Amino acid sequence: MKFAHLADTHLGYRQFGLIERERDFYEVFGKVIDKIIEEKVDFVIHSGDLFETEKPSPVALLEFQKGLLKLKGAGIPMYAIAGNHDSVVRRGAIPPQVIFKKMGLKVISPINTNYMHDDVFIAGLPFYPASKNNVLKSKLAELSKKAAEHEKSILVLHQGIDSYLNIQYELEIGDIPDNFNYYALGHIHKYIVSDFGKGKLVYPGSAEIWKTDELKDYYENGKGFVVVDLDGPKPQIKRVKIDIPRVFIERSLDYNDLDSGIAGIKETIKDYEKQPILKLNINNVDSDTGYVYDIIKEELGDLALMIRPTFNMVGEESIDDIIVNKESVGPKELIIEKLADYEDKDVEKLAIELYDYLSKDKLEESEALIDQFFIENYQTEKEDAELKAEETQADEVEEETPESKDIQVTFKEVLE
Repeated sequence: MKFAHLADTHLGYRQFGLIERERDFYEVFGKVIDKIIEEKVDFVIHSGDLFETEKPSPVALLEFQKGLLKLKGAGIPMYAIAGNHDSVVRRGAIPPQVIFKKMGLKVISPINTNYMHDDVFIAGLPFYPASKNNVLKSKLAELSKKAAEHEKSILVLHQGIDSYLNIQYELEIGDIPDNFNYYALGHIHKYIVSDFGKGKLVYPGSAEIWKTDELKDYYENGKGFVVVDLDGPKPQIKRVKIDIPRVFIERSLDYNDLDSGIAGIKETIKDYEKQPILKLNINNVDSDTGYVYDIIKEELGDLALMIRPTFNMVGEESIDDIIVNKESVGPKELIIEKLADYEDKDVEKLAIELYDYLSKDKLEESEALIDQFFIENYQTEKEDAELKAEETQADEVEEETPESKDIQVTFKEVLE
């Protein structure tokens, strides 16, 4: 029994505001689908962040549909969960993956937490924020009991785990049940393979370069997915790399030898089929940075899709030295540091998640998060019982919710 495991395809992501980068993500996804079919797997697991947002554009929806129908034509079903990017926090709302259920997509959700593929038990949950990790841990315990009844089992999650993230995570490694054969994770964009419990825990990484800080892992492990063979006592993992459409180039240039550095870049990129992304660190700058940028733009602008320069003035440490020698401190790290004074982990988690949502202008999600925090920490038992009854009723009519109908009608109009 073989299956493909991928995650974090982020369809619809317009990196740097460039339509060319959005198309690159679609192109990579198409390559992944073709390679999966070539590998002759029995099924596919997608571990979340299929789309960049919970409201994908018509183009993003259609690009996924093309891939899904290709898989369907090859007799390969796909099982998928929602990640933090394509989850909808509001109560009663549904993720965009649900649109494709009638086309054969097997959506793993809090309502349908598990499936059987022949004799393989496939279970999972969509993304849960850290403020709801008690709910997440309770549901994981339930899935663990079910998995105990099966010889082969897979757990699908889109979560950060403390063993692999230094700052923000939703689960500690000890929170994860250890009786599954394979742990199909998403959320972390680098490639990770670990022994865990009686099987393997794998993050296949993002399919494309979503942020430039992924470059180090890309140079080491490439981008792509994994093929997993479940026959035998432990899963066998094969990394399948996919060529990304556009090259990212990192270079450090010295202002005093700028002409030579630019000439070297020109020679490197002159024959590329697609314009690359240039990430340049310009050191020892002793003049106006605008003037330096104009030189770089004039010399390389026609050869590169985007140039992202960092200027280090004379006497300043280069960005490379700062990364190596100092801890990186940004707004999120400062929030965490200040909140430590309150010694309240729940408040700390709430503040961090609010920062993430508000920095992306997700106001509705922020309001929903605050409401949920209030319910879990200050609501009376009577109110809690009433809320639980409402949620149960909403779950039972998930596919008939107004949101679901609206999305399906909109998609039908797009197809027509």
